[in-house]
Amino acid sequence: MNPKLTLILLLLLALTGCKEDSRVKIIKMGHAQVTAHPVHNAMVFLAQRLEEKSKGRIKVKVYPNQQLGTERELIELLQIGSVGMTKVSAASLEAFSPEISVFGIPFLFRDDAHTNQVLNGEIGTELLLSCQKFWLRGLCFYDAGKRSFYTKNKPVETPADLAGLKVRVQESKMAINMVRAMGGSPTPVAYGELYTALQQGIVDAAENNPPSFYNSRHYEVCKYYSIDEHTMVPDVVLVSTKVWEELNPQEQEWLQEAADESAVYQAQLWKESVEESMREVQKAGVIVSYPSKDAFREQVQSIYDQVEAENPVLARLIERIQNTRE
Repeated sequence: MNPKLTLILLLLLALTGCKEDSRVKIIKMGHAQVTAHPVHNAMVFLAQRLEEKSKGRIKVKVYPNQQLGTERELIELLQIGSVGMTKVSAASLEAFSPEISVFGIPFLFRDDAHTNQVLNGEIGTELLLSCQKFWLRGLCFYDAGKRSFYTKNKPVETPADLAGLKVRVQESKMAINMVRAMGGSPTPVAYGELYTALQQGIVDAAENNPPSFYNSRHYEVCKYYSIDEHTMVPDVVLVSTKVWEELNPQEQEWLQEAADESAVYQAQLWKESVEESMREVQKAGVIVSYPSKDAFREQVQSIYDQVEAENPVLARLIERIQNTRE
């Protein structure tokens, strides 16, 4: 266990993810985003709705900006019940549920309607519950938009422009394979360390959605944003199964309802944030381009071929997603 996580555990030693203060249950919810981010505002909304539904019997305390740890650390704290809830990128869950890695398949979804159909249907439910044996229960998905490349020195108009670039990726095997297939050099870096890594030249580029690009202030370093929208990796709101099982059926129902309502609220906030973020980064001098996606699709076909040959379970899931229709 790393020293930072050990320190966090010591600070939380006297606490649990869900503690009772007389008759009030308090659930600690940590996440890595800043307070201006739609995710944080959606979590605050979730907390308000749960308190209303339970008539004050259950309260959620939201800790933003990595106050309780990074995404990886928060997952570990959920597993032992020291933190009750969190929001992480689906990419962070690949080690706990191989099926979750499907979200890292580039150009998997046709459009927003297709994405919503999958996430809100049978496949989405299966994926939310796929980590339970690791003491993690998914409650809902949050919209994390579409990921595109941003760079320091030149725009990415074709996959060839990634050649020789060190591209920051999440700690995700699928993300690493994708950037490698496109010709870049994938370099995992913690999100909280990425601004400095870009400044110091540890990496030359990264990829993320517009609100994260804007709220992280990465646009101060990277002046080219190439909207290729290669993946749509959702966020997942998680509750520790240790905390979930401490709730009675009625309380579980209230929590699930509050999470579902927060997902609807977050989707609206996200749409507004994308529009604002694109305006603001362009005001700050970022050059936004919209390269043709065809060359990128062709370049990553090898990932589909590899999955087909090596992972029949994931290949069947991809087929189910591609065949999902309204």
